[in-house]
Amino acid sequence: MTNIQIRTFREEDAEVVKELFTLAMSEHVPSSFTHLLKQPPTQMLLMCVFCSLMASSKSFLLPILAVTLLLAGARQLVVYMFNSYIETTLKKDLNNISDTYLKQKDSCFWVAESDGRVVGTVACLPAELSPGCLELKRMSVRRSYRGLGIAKDLCRTVANFTRDRGYPAVVLYTSVVQTDAQKLYEHMGYQKIREFVVPELIAKIVNFTLLEYRLDLQQDGKKN
Repeated sequence: MTNIQIRTFREEDAEVVKELFTLAMSEHVPSSFTHLLKQPPTQMLLMCVFCSLMASSKSFLLPILAVTLLLAGARQLVVYMFNSYIETTLKKDLNNISDTYLKQKDSCFWVAESDGRVVGTVACLPAELSPGCLELKRMSVRRSYRGLGIAKDLCRTVANFTRDRGYPAVVLYTSVVQTDAQKLYEHMGYQKIREFVVPELIAKIVNFTLLEYRLDLQQDGKKN
């Protein structure tokens, strides 16, 4: 069995933490593209373009080419959205993890280590949108180490940290396309309390929905 240790972030972990975050976010491009294709406005646009060009050109080639180009453009739009989010995050809290998470009150950043290799991350800090709660952030586990219970241990680490500091609950945000993450959080006792579309223009175009989850904690030392 793989020996996993969860410990507090150290400065020498910075680059691998950024790598794990980038890889984890990039994994969601295909599912997000599929999500976009399932949206009625997308399907209507493709159908209208195909039928219009079919009627005007009397040929299959032009409408097929046009739809193909639209699909390629849609995928690039999704890639751009994720790359922008990754770049912004790397420049913000992940640019100086110690200042953001270790030097601030009621905040922390942990890594999961296996035989000296960082294979997972998680963090928490006071929630901006839910005063009086802590927010779980930056959860990721290297693909080859999934299924070993690492993500569950990282979730428990945040819950215990939150409980020890007297906060009543943990909140987190995940996306509609992250179905594995949703199953994990629900298994750990989180309840979905809200859905909303990201306010940025591109996210609105692709109907990129975020889900808010909440885990209420007992304050008697027992796990929820």
